[in-house]
Amino acid sequence: MSSTLRVLPSPSADVYAELGQALRRLIPAERLVTDPLRLLAYGTDASLYRLIPKIVVRAETEQEVRDVLACCRRYHAPVTFRAAGTSLSGQAITDSVLITLSDNWTGISVENGGETIRLQPGVIGAHANRRLVPYSRKIGPDPASIDAAKIGGIAANNASGMCCGTHENSYQTVQSMRIVLADGTLLDTADKASRAAFQKSHGVLLDKLSQLSRNLKANGPLAERVRHKYRIKNTTGYSLNALVDFEDPIDILQHLLIGSEGTLAFISEITYRTVVDLPKKASALAVFPDIGEACRTVPLLKKTPVAAVELLDSPAMRAVEDKPGMPKSIVGTPDGAAALLIETRAADEETLKANMAAISAVLDKATTLSPPIFSTDPKETAIFWNVRKGVFPAVAAIRPPGSTVIIEDVAFKIEDLAAGVLDLQDLFDKHGYVGCCIYGHALDGNMHFVIYHDFSIPSELERYRKFIEAVCDMVVKKYDGSLKAEHGTGRNMAPFVELEWGEAAYQLMVEIKSLLDPENMLNPGVVLNDDASIFTKNLKPMPTTSPLIDACMECGFCEPQCPSNGLTLTPRQRIAGWREVNRLAKVGADPAQQADLRKRYAYDGTRTCAACGLCSTVCPMGINTGKLIKSLRTEDWSGFGKAVGSWTSRNYGSMLALSGPGLAAVGVARALVGNKGFDGLAGAARKVSGGLVPKVTHNVPTRISYKPRDSVVAGRKVVYLPSCATRSMGPAGDDPVRESVPEVFQRLMEKVGFQVIYPKNLGGLCCGQPWDTQGLKDVADAKAAELEAALFAASDGGKLPIVSDTSTCSYRMKEYLGDRLKLRDVVDFLHDEVLPKLNVQKKQGTVMLHLNCGAKKMGLEGKLVAIAKACAETVIQPEQMTCCGFAGMWGFTTPELNEHATRHLAKQVPHDCHDGYSSNRTCEIGLADQAGIPYRSIVHLVAKATGA
Repeated sequence: MSSTLRVLPSPSADVYAELGQALRRLIPAERLVTDPLRLLAYGTDASLYRLIPKIVVRAETEQEVRDVLACCRRYHAPVTFRAAGTSLSGQAITDSVLITLSDNWTGISVENGGETIRLQPGVIGAHANRRLVPYSRKIGPDPASIDAAKIGGIAANNASGMCCGTHENSYQTVQSMRIVLADGTLLDTADKASRAAFQKSHGVLLDKLSQLSRNLKANGPLAERVRHKYRIKNTTGYSLNALVDFEDPIDILQHLLIGSEGTLAFISEITYRTVVDLPKKASALAVFPDIGEACRTVPLLKKTPVAAVELLDSPAMRAVEDKPGMPKSIVGTPDGAAALLIETRAADEETLKANMAAISAVLDKATTLSPPIFSTDPKETAIFWNVRKGVFPAVAAIRPPGSTVIIEDVAFKIEDLAAGVLDLQDLFDKHGYVGCCIYGHALDGNMHFVIYHDFSIPSELERYRKFIEAVCDMVVKKYDGSLKAEHGTGRNMAPFVELEWGEAAYQLMVEIKSLLDPENMLNPGVVLNDDASIFTKNLKPMPTTSPLIDACMECGFCEPQCPSNGLTLTPRQRIAGWREVNRLAKVGADPAQQADLRKRYAYDGTRTCAACGLCSTVCPMGINTGKLIKSLRTEDWSGFGKAVGSWTSRNYGSMLALSGPGLAAVGVARALVGNKGFDGLAGAARKVSGGLVPKVTHNVPTRISYKPRDSVVAGRKVVYLPSCATRSMGPAGDDPVRESVPEVFQRLMEKVGFQVIYPKNLGGLCCGQPWDTQGLKDVADAKAAELEAALFAASDGGKLPIVSDTSTCSYRMKEYLGDRLKLRDVVDFLHDEVLPKLNVQKKQGTVMLHLNCGAKKMGLEGKLVAIAKACAETVIQPEQMTCCGFAGMWGFTTPELNEHATRHLAKQVPHDCHDGYSSNRTCEIGLADQAGIPYRSIVHLVAKATGA
């Protein structure tokens, strides 16, 4: 391999210690990570590689990035930039300095009527698209990870997806950038003054870029090869097409940065030209007798108005056919069969029908196992796409415990797709891969294949090496395809860049790297690497630890949902950390090292986890990291502690009664010294006690002791379960709404003709959530069983509907009950059974709305929003906030979790908004604390709008 890349000697431990001291003079200590647990956790990405950084810097501003780069240059310490870390090729890890983005990089500016959008690199792709919905537009890149991937990574990897192809990716749609070069220079390509200043300070660099462009264009065969390579998807190496597509060296520079994986500069802002998001969509699933026939149909479909064509081979269909909601057409297909999932889009119904007709004409001439039929029903088409989305997790879930799942992506010219896919299958057989699958974006010739290895077995490493080398030889030498179509070169394809491109093009890439990063300080070893074996080194250990998490791929899709993200650890990081704790124990590591890691994990991993389970709603494997944390909390309980927990369960009614005097005392103190005075005194008491005194504020509920009353109507009977929170916690002391949730809800029910029935012995009943959160599952389940018996009796053996007024409790009981009893949440019941029978008038202007984790996990977001919009003029759902982090009693004992999770809430409350709503009483306490306005049950909003 030919190269002239400079290789810096690795700094010593003493040098990194000095660097750490220097960085502390630039960055606040809380944003510098140097402890072993968080270094491991923050350094983990979605790839099969593991490098542990020496220092992690959570940068907040452009200037901080520049300062850190200057400091690292002085100590010759390499730097890697990190956005979301969903990348699959090892480009977001380092054993030196890792710069990650704090949540201060989430600026979004929609401009020119939605035709452009200016984004900071910390913006999640889906959040950008959400802002563009009113304009019927979206950003061009559409990676499968768009709900977690951040713009910085999307641009730096030139990520694409199912629909954007090569015509709407970041390279094609970038309009301008703000760039920080390796030497710390800032360039804004949209600003004339900045361009002029850069031309003056970096004229030599720009002249050399222009010269590289002229030389390439003058080399006809090489220029044509570059053009040819980008006719299909390609993210192998640098974007050499920038040298043939543009004249202005600044335009060349900003397009070279697309797909450069942080090895040339830092992108601190990017402006995209947006694309039209056509509203009318139709999908069809065509199943073919063999994969060759499916692939041969793709070039014919490309000539029709298709928006996406996704291929699934037989193992891919087998992996998902038994999952709930899968279409019958993929069940029991013969071995060797394959499917094409097709979507077309249009601006209007007439055009959509014409599109479907044109595509169907092609499919009619192909050999299919059954006639494919287009559907425009969103529910049915969602089923089709769930097939595609379910493939990777389904295949990954059946891998042997302890093995690493690997997903690779290559691209063929579309006319070579059938032969290339068949050759891939032959390589699976030759190298002994069973149960692996091929699927992907057939319209672009872009195929993903999934394999798995247990790299703790030495022979597996050698098998992997031989297989990857064979794939590279086949893709490049036989088909002149792309070794990386959309996942980025990273570390695993860096040794093969020259194989794909040839010596002349590779040397051009080396010149580009040397020109923009002469010291090879930015993400060294990524994209270009002289080590031919680097793709088999620094492999991530995946030790088995618990069946609850062993299937985790560490993809990071969970992280945007986690309330402790940025405070301590995320679900991915908790899993990575716990795996390391177990690995150290298995290898007999230094006991002091093990003890230190466990001590750190007790707070970062266990105590600050809300255990809300929202991670499971986006995890490809459905992993609920909260269940792991609860199991660890179980292990922490002594026999005496478990006995106390059991006693409190058996005497719960008395325990709730004892809380009354405490709440009353808070009310008296608040009345005496006022809200500010009370908050100050309570805060001081907590501080003096070292956190032993729970956090209480003026938003702590007033004391109530709800006594059920007989219904005044004799209509349809409904069993009503007010939670222990709503029947013991009234409104906050200064809330102008004074009635409790049960009072208001019963009145609403009676207004629409329901006769309300309560379970007997209500005072001591509970779903068990307080014990479950603490890890006392046996106690929690015993309490839930007690509640089930009471509900069974009250509902006449399940014949009567049952309504719970607190979403977290509803979710817990639904999970516990299964199909034994049909319990409905208050949001569901209000939407379906109450609102339609009432005269609703919007009596409130602007309201804040919080979808708590229980409601979200039950799929009630749409209904909660619909209720709020029916009752209020304007409904605001805060951005950058999922679970509020109050987590039942956790909000009193670990309030920093709630404070962190809701840190963006107050600034999103408009001046004309005075009320917030949710469906969980304890959540409402924490929300009110942070928002500065009262939060109440959605029941109150419905009552206000309906005169109840």
